[in-house]
Amino acid sequence: MTGMTGVSVQADGADRLQSFGPVVTDHSRVLILGSMPGTASLAAGEYYAHPRNAFWPMLFEYFGEPVSADYACRLNLIRDHDLALWDVCHRCSREGSLDTAIRHPELNDIDGLVRTCGIGTVLCNGQKAGALLRRKMPAVPVLILPSTSPALTLPYREKCRIWHSALDQALSGQIQNR
Repeated sequence: MTGMTGVSVQADGADRLQSFGPVVTDHSRVLILGSMPGTASLAAGEYYAHPRNAFWPMLFEYFGEPVSADYACRLNLIRDHDLALWDVCHRCSREGSLDTAIRHPELNDIDGLVRTCGIGTVLCNGQKAGALLRRKMPAVPVLILPSTSPALTLPYREKCRIWHSALDQALSGQIQNR
């Protein structure tokens, strides 16, 4: 039985969530990975749809563009700046939106996407994305950044400082594989 977009309810009553496909072009150089879309994102069918998530405002600020609520404009920002966007989990069970509640994750083929598209760096949006990725680490540099989720109480300006610095390094090719 299907509920909101990307959610199926199993016979035992547990929600089995499914992530979205990747946003990528043939010129994407940096892959940004979340763990799994939250309930607001799944309901909207859009990456980072929660109105208090800092992801989109931070990216628009970084590229010096006015923040847009239009999802097509948001995806164009990703594509136009050589970024790619995806989640580590393809499917999982989870109650609510917290990463700590993720159970039984099935991972996306991150390494396959990295190799196929020539991605040079992976930026993980939060500790959980990084922890899940460690199970199937791609052969490119990976940076684990603070989550843009409103659940992480790190001040917005501090999140921006860290993310903008990582984007500077990743887009300039300064990050070396360890």
